[in-house]
Amino acid sequence: APKKAKKKVEGGSNVFSMFEQTQIQEFKEAFTIMDQNRDGFIDKADLRDTFAALGRLNVKNEELEDMVKEAPGPINFTVFLTMFGEKLKGTDPEETILNAFKIFDPEGKGHIKADYIKEMLMTQADRFSQEEINQMFAAFPPDVSGNLDYKNLCYVITHGEEKD
Repeated sequence: APKKAKKKVEGGSNVFSMFEQTQIQEFKEAFTIMDQNRDGFIDKADLRDTFAALGRLNVKNEELEDMVKEAPGPINFTVFLTMFGEKLKGTDPEETILNAFKIFDPEGKGHIKADYIKEMLMTQADRFSQEEINQMFAAFPPDVSGNLDYKNLCYVITHGEEKD
């Protein structure tokens, strides 16, 4: 008997169609790491153990409950992936983020002086704290000339880190 062809899912209803295969594999690895008791679900105990493995002890019960409550039910891999899909759907397209940075780069050099962007982020609109500035520069250090490569920053925001 001929083998039945797998039915191709139409439209965007399937969460697995939102991501590339490599991204799904990375999410699966993260899920497996977080599913500390290997029961196929992430629960409060798994989250507590994951935080402990990352060196954060004494996580409040309410904080863990709030995280678990974000899911519509028990968190299996499909629910986990769906939750990430919903979080990422809110990310602006790369062009929108680039255009925001271009306001600070009228000559179109592709980079901004780190001191200037720090001053803008700490004094305008939703002000960054010193800690948030430190986190940003730790993740995206300025080059030796003190410039922030915002094109690379935008790419990472919208596509994730590049793997070697």
